[in-house]
Amino acid sequence: MKQSVNLSYVIMLLAFISCAKPPQKFDDKEAYQFQSVDGKPNYADLHFWAAHPYKRDPSDSVPKPLRANYKADSTVDIFFIHPTSYTAVEKNFGWNADIQDPALNGKTDMGSILYQASIFNEAGRVFAPRYRQAHLSAYFPKDKSDSIEAAKAFEIAYQDVKASFEYYLAHFNNGKPIVIASHSQGSTHSKRLLKEFFDGTVLKNKLVVAYVVGMVFDTKYLTTIPACETPNQTGCVCAWRTYKNDYVPPFVEKEPYNSIVTNPLTWSSSALHAERDLNKGGILLNFNKLVPGVADATVSNKILWAGKPHFFGNMFYTSKNFHIADYNLYYLNVRENVKTRVSAFWK
Repeated sequence: MKQSVNLSYVIMLLAFISCAKPPQKFDDKEAYQFQSVDGKPNYADLHFWAAHPYKRDPSDSVPKPLRANYKADSTVDIFFIHPTSYTAVEKNFGWNADIQDPALNGKTDMGSILYQASIFNEAGRVFAPRYRQAHLSAYFPKDKSDSIEAAKAFEIAYQDVKASFEYYLAHFNNGKPIVIASHSQGSTHSKRLLKEFFDGTVLKNKLVVAYVVGMVFDTKYLTTIPACETPNQTGCVCAWRTYKNDYVPPFVEKEPYNSIVTNPLTWSSSALHAERDLNKGGILLNFNKLVPGVADATVSNKILWAGKPHFFGNMFYTSKNFHIADYNLYYLNVRENVKTRVSAFWK
């Protein structure tokens, strides 16, 4: 079952990115003239950032229907950790990605940075580091040897994320409130980042909210940062992973702990189900087309359930795993919610 879910994810990801039509071109004259330090990313070099307020990148993009009312806020920072884009079956760079590879960086930029990180560009300045991400297969080790190598790969990836966050704090933050946002492998790392830098520390007072999406989030993992229970609560965590109604993956059934599950349409712990008419709009393959009512949302034990998404051509969409669209099915609702929480933080 794990292998079938893996294959489905890869096929969906490749289709998603290959069909994506970016709304604008980006400057790339020096895009891959990297300067690394001992093979590690040098975060003083802007080319080691997939998104950064000091350069023009896909996270700056605004879907066409939202441009007329777009008003950016620069008083808050969003630190976004992108999901796995290193999925090549041949695993040509080994267990960790080569962040100097133009094709892989382009896949990241025109995939998750455009379609996910852009959600936050009105609420604050978006920072998204490039990091030596672990290969997708690290989540599906075949034997003990693979498990050891996978653990090493995740550690290398996290150390890059940690180094980028430390550099960000030292050189760019200047005391601003922070939103942590992530998806999939990015959420594997953002959980550790929250634990190490925010949980029980002074920096916790600067945390507006954390959107840790696409991965299980043990309700007992953090000791001083709660799950968000209302739409305007701050200093808390939102998390969800989306599957088709009535489907529970076998690995979820085996998880020995409870997970934080936030409904991205109600943002309330007391309103577990929301009809699709509360969905203000998703962004799917066409970045410039907002699709209202694309999906409903129901909190069910450890996961979020949604009915088959409503969009033209959905008859060909047969997957029960909506992981690739965890953010995109609820694009506008997340975009508005982060602004609500930023406003509440200042009050």
